[in-house]
Amino acid sequence: MKFTKMQGLGNDYVYVNCFEEKVENPSEVAIRVSDRHFGIGSDGLILIKPSSVADFEMEMYNADGSRGEMCGNGIRCVAKYVYDYGLTDKTGISVETLGGIKYLELTVEEGKVKLVKVDMGRPELSPARIPVVARGDAAIDEPIKVGDATYRMTCVSMGNPHAVVFVDDVDGLPIEKIGPLFENHGRFPRRVNTEFVKVVDENTVQMRVWERGSAETLACGTGACAVAVACSLNGLTGDEVTVKLLGGDLQVHWDKERDAVFMTGPAEVVFDGTWEKA
Repeated sequence: MKFTKMQGLGNDYVYVNCFEEKVENPSEVAIRVSDRHFGIGSDGLILIKPSSVADFEMEMYNADGSRGEMCGNGIRCVAKYVYDYGLTDKTGISVETLGGIKYLELTVEEGKVKLVKVDMGRPELSPARIPVVARGDAAIDEPIKVGDATYRMTCVSMGNPHAVVFVDDVDGLPIEKIGPLFENHGRFPRRVNTEFVKVVDENTVQMRVWERGSAETLACGTGACAVAVACSLNGLTGDEVTVKLLGGDLQVHWDKERDAVFMTGPAEVVFDGTWEKA
């Protein structure tokens, strides 16, 4: 199986061009290739496939083999792949995901994609659609007991479920302990991605993320979008923020007039290779 390893702000995936390759049992393949000691090493597997409703389809799997609805960093890399590897010559493309069809604008320099702006669509706040067990029309600044502590969360879906928790210190946070407790909490029927956020100023926030099925990652694009929405809903920032992640910065704008979130960031190829199933 030919593959390309790519990363967006350190959020790395193994990409397979399914116009040319066929992947049997992608859940099993995702587990094996993601292993950082005995595999290629990644946060998961992303298949680039033909689509009947968009230019391309992105089919993604987490490192534990579970299917993911959407990945913001991953979809930027899909855009770079299809342009740089000659599957399209368009600088505006659509990509089908389990979280809906996403529209992307590519910034090209010297024949290669350098930045990708993604229309991530409308943020979903309805608890039933996120999903999260909560009262009312939205879970904004809502208490949740996790372990021995009570936190306050704001829940948003950007095609996948997110719980945004504001903290005073993200650097010293014991995320390896707290993250799994959020991920598998009974209030999240499909588990959850959890963003722990410190507000730096009205234009800047710092974030660490625990992703369901992949543990802590260096970046999460949908998570950064959920954070920008949560910050605005709680009156902590404006509608356009720089989200500082372990892997770098993302620019996120919640355009309330269009009710859409736009995310801009880089995508890079790490290397190409061939993987043979043992």
